[in-house]
Amino acid sequence: SMKTLNIGFNNFVIDEHVISIIVPDTAPARRLREDAKNRDSLIDATAGRKTRAIIIMDNGFIILSAVNVETLIQRIEQNNN
Repeated sequence: SMKTLNIGFNNFVIDEHVISIIVPDTAPARRLREDAKNRDSLIDATAGRKTRAIIIMDNGFIILSAVNVETLIQRIEQNNN
């Protein structure tokens, strides 16, 4: 069964489609974000808040979340129990 991951502000992704969750404040993360924006595969789910996590999806989409990386990982772990 597909489990959803709440990434903040009533936005959800299917957790098995998440490849990685990274912190946004590194140079590679900023490049990844810019590249995704340029190829129209960036989804901003922060509702105007500060980006605290970048979620890399298996379909090539990059999703910005205002939820902390640690919190998202905890939610995935709870889903898998």
